[in-house]
Amino acid sequence: MNVVYISISGNTRSFVQRLQRFAEEKNVNELIIHAKEIDDNTPEEEETEPFFAFVPTYLEGGNGIDNGDQEILTESLRDYIEFKNNPNLCLGVIGSGNKNFNDQYCLTAKQYAEQFDIPFLADFELRGTNDEIQNIYHLLCEKWQAAVDEF
Repeated sequence: MNVVYISISGNTRSFVQRLQRFAEEKNVNELIIHAKEIDDNTPEEEETEPFFAFVPTYLEGGNGIDNGDQEILTESLRDYIEFKNNPNLCLGVIGSGNKNFNDQYCLTAKQYAEQFDIPFLADFELRGTNDEIQNIYHLLCEKWQAAVDEF
């Protein structure tokens, strides 16, 4: 399975790395995770296989409804997904954030889902829990298998 992600504080990177370790340990149908971290220096390239996107939420203050819904710091992932045919290969987005921010929690992932017409699949808070790792892995396996059968 392919994953692209961006990590500003290290929380998303930690989650994806733990997800990779979980996949290697479980080795369910040999579905390991190939992860690519995107940052401001990553050249945009056209993906050739389906992938999932993991994005944290960083916004310009406010409440996420009337104001404070402008994405900051994670735009390079948006640009990467936007490149050529990549939106059509993105199977869904997983969001992360801090639940203390109420309506802003995972707002960036929800915006990606709307913009690229892809499903918002799951969320996790901060670095995520072991249960979230397990649940999200199984969800990704299910979605990946369905996509591969179609692809």
